[in-house]
Order: sequence, then C-alpha cells, then structure tokens
Amino acid sequence: VARITRTIFQPGGHILLVGVGGSGKQSLARLSTHICGHALVRICITSSYGLGDFRLDLQSMLTRSGTKPEGIVFLFTDSQIIDEKFLVYLNDLLAGSIPDLFSKDERDNLASMVEGKAKAAGLPADTASCWEYFLTQVRANLHVAVCFSPVGPDFGT
Repeated sequence: VARITRTIFQPGGHILLVGVGGSGKQSLARLSTHICGHALVRICITSSYGLGDFRLDLQSMLTRSGTKPEGIVFLFTDSQIIDEKFLVYLNDLLAGSIPDLFSKDERDNLASMVEGKAKAAGLPADTASCWEYFLTQVRANLHVAVCFSPVGPDFGT
C-alpha cells in the first residue's frame, strides 16, 4: 500500500500491478487512491462498449483532470481489453498525450477554460500556451493504475 500510495502522490505517477487473480491488486489500488484523496475512475465494459466509448471516457477523464485541481486514478485491468487499440490509447496516455483525441474546437474550448489559470501561472494567453498548460495539468493530476495477471494470453506468457 505504501509503495502504491507514494507513486500516486507523485505528479504524473503511474503504476503497473502484476499478480495472479485474487491477489488484491485492485483492492490495493482503490485503498491507495482513497488514502491520497483522489477520485477513482473505472470503465464499465458492456456488450456494446467499443472504441468510441473508450475515447469518450478518456476525453472525460482528461477534461476533468486538466480543468479542475483534483487527482484522478484511472484503474484499468486486463479483463477490460476488448480491443487491442485500447492499449494504443493507454500507451499514448502514459506517454503524455493522446494525439487526435480532441477536435480543434474541443481543444480551443479546453484551452479557454484554463486561460485564467495559465495567466496566473505566468504563461501568455494564446491558445497554444493554454493547451500546453492543460496538458501539463493532465500529466500532473491523472494517474494510471494498470492491473494485469501474468496468467493468460493478455499479458503475453
């Protein structure tokens, strides 16, 4: 718990938890999220859930973590991989940003939402600077906890 909590407390701290099913990976991540005072976000997989729904969930998480000063932990498990492209988006998220997740109008809207905070941080009020400030806030506030089992085809045993 201490290691997971310490990782989540760090700005941009992400964690990979590996263990067999029932070893408590998700429970430890949820407990650490609560200790840190962050919000926990999980996706709910249904029979109709697809890549478009995953993109919308990612947009919602990024908007929330970039515009509000609150920590968010995205808990993602190997059982939620219903499309291999989920891993591409997850990789891009861990790398810092997901290209083409937001349209130009959405980016401009998000940049205008953080314009006052960007000015207060000493940045110019142009759209590009505000967008970079938004991405900096996302990197600092959004944490990813990936829980995988080493048994099965998803992990690549």
